[in-house]
Amino acid sequence: MMRPFRFALALSLALALPASAAPGFANPLVPQRADPHVTLHTDGYYYYTATVPEYDRIELRRTRHLNDLGKAEAKVVWRKHASGPMSSHIWAPELHHIDGKWYLYFTAGRADAPFDIRLYVLENAAANPLGGQWIERGQLKTGWESFALDATTFTVNGQRYLSWTQRPPTADRHMTAVYIARMDSPLSITGPATMLTAPDYPWEKREQHVNEAPAVLVRHGRVFLTYSASATDANYCLGMLSAAASADLTDAAAWTKSPLPVFQSSAATGQYGPGHNAFTTSPDGKTDILVYHARGYRDITGDPLHDPNRHTRAQVITWRADGTPDFGQPVADVNRGRQGR
Repeated sequence: MMRPFRFALALSLALALPASAAPGFANPLVPQRADPHVTLHTDGYYYYTATVPEYDRIELRRTRHLNDLGKAEAKVVWRKHASGPMSSHIWAPELHHIDGKWYLYFTAGRADAPFDIRLYVLENAAANPLGGQWIERGQLKTGWESFALDATTFTVNGQRYLSWTQRPPTADRHMTAVYIARMDSPLSITGPATMLTAPDYPWEKREQHVNEAPAVLVRHGRVFLTYSASATDANYCLGMLSAAASADLTDAAAWTKSPLPVFQSSAATGQYGPGHNAFTTSPDGKTDILVYHARGYRDITGDPLHDPNRHTRAQVITWRADGTPDFGQPVADVNRGRQGR
């Protein structure tokens, strides 16, 4: 048995390593689950949801330890409609506990128009979201109608915000940008939407002009918003914006955009297209964790949308002396080769 002092020393040394070298997760955590979202609730459970490759349902899992997610029961809590709204392309669910209730924010299209994509919300008053009744609360309106997806919500200084992805109303081609607005309830925004980032740099325009899937981490008096860029193949990567937590977050000028990706494919570790991330912590709240998906190979046959092998993964985030997060590079699989085509 490792003595307490030795264990503490080993742990401190591990967390001092770059994020790409820190041990602890049996990656991939969950095979064939993209767009992962994890929340550590006050009951001590991690609650997990993600896009299933059939794009037809929403699953939830809960576990005390992230490494057990792949073994946890996958409870189907909602299925797509046969027709009309919410009948196709069920993507990117996120689970949030707000004012004593659970909310699932997700993306859906129509069977007769699969890419008529919009944002929708489910609500559940049960203490455990794997039980109780999920009630459809309809479309989350953003102020205009166009291709919209990947909603997330967060609070800073007591104000709740929604951030999401949408095609700008003035766009003359298919592209997506990331927006923010204040929320006046878990089901609605108030005030105008502000565009925070659109594809500007070459690395945001590979194959497709995409900024999508915002995720927010608030630390050290700052707000860090990551987003995914480019096509969902090996070009997929994370960009990042940052703002002072005291700033008006609905003012685009308050945010600074990193000119380079902060997380991208790595031939050295055999992980490609890392993105659509979420943030969580260790159970004691002391260690920040990046949860994301990636594929274990670079080359894809056909449309990446139909390739099921985006796997949920996790790794420790380290922090630079200037207070910014260092995501490192995607770590290698613990058992390289376990997940194949």
